Amino acid sequence: MSGSDLTVIGAPDIEAALQGHETQVIDAVQKAYETHARGASSLPHSSFLRFPDSDKDRIICLPAYLGDEYQLAGVKWIASMPGNVARGMERASAVIILNDRITGQPKAVMEGSIISKQRTAASAALASRVLAPGEPETIGFVGCGPINAAIAQFLAVTWPNVRRFMAFDLSRARTEVFGEALLAHRPCATFTVAANIEDLLGECPMVAFATTAIEPYVDNLDACQAGATLLHVSLRDLSAGAILSSHNIVDDLDHVNRAATSIQHASDRAGNTDFVHGSLGDILLGNVPLPLRDERRVIFSPFGLGVLDLAVADLVQKEIAKDGGGTRVESFLP
Repeated sequence: MSGSDLTVIGAPDIEAALQGHETQVIDAVQKAYETHARGASSLPHSSFLRFPDSDKDRIICLPAYLGDEYQLAGVKWIASMPGNVARGMERASAVIILNDRITGQPKAVMEGSIISKQRTAASAALASRVLAPGEPETIGFVGCGPINAAIAQFLAVTWPNVRRFMAFDLSRARTEVFGEALLAHRPCATFTVAANIEDLLGECPMVAFATTAIEPYVDNLDACQAGATLLHVSLRDLSAGAILSSHNIVDDLDHVNRAATSIQHASDRAGNTDFVHGSLGDILLGNVPLPLRDERRVIFSPFGLGVLDLAVADLVQKEIAKDGGGTRVESFLP
């Protein structure tokens, strides 16, 4: 391929490259976290494009550079349009552009929503493996959209012996579809539709939140089991009080303490961020110890870092190269 060519990688090739590779995706995400924690990355704040006629719709720009052996630069441009669900479409759509580190020229354009979904799910699964005291008897899900469906897939790989699952969603029909898909991969498991969030929190020592909430609706975590692990992927479900009463792990404090997240609400109330124990990357490197095992919940709040998209996109590129997939656009650049 000449220096002016560009590779375009669409959804079918990406799905094929990632199919059944959950362990490799988790490993790629862990490596990206560790690289970032060592300071071998550049990660500007995400930019949010919002619209004057909607407080839910947004398009987010995530630029990133991942150093060390990666030497990758790129950007993810991801739209979140909750109204798409009623239109029979996916809520999120995205594109990832990878640039040559030396020349800066774009070398690949990739469909980004599959990579984004898998890196999000892998980060939750990795955090569960690091932070949970052991394999949970039951795993719960708040929100039954594509993100939690992917998280369920990755948690099933991380915790292969779990046989009880529970979920809650504002749409019972969506919850039932979620359960059917989960049981298709775990035919020996049981699945329960929770009547409310409190029941789910009381039954499940591990819970993944993946909703489209834009403001907190869980006032407290009194219903939770002691020492429960909460994967707070959607970032805005929990009240400031719930956050302040728990052990808190983040992916990057500077990033997650903004954009009206629950972490930001808690820091505004507390006047500091001392309630955050540390980042997952620093725990992985041994720079920060695990939080004490006590009755408080352990909450993982990942803002979603662009370096993770780069690491998984790199994994996809390498798999595609083996089979000669993707479409080459010759002389794309002048």
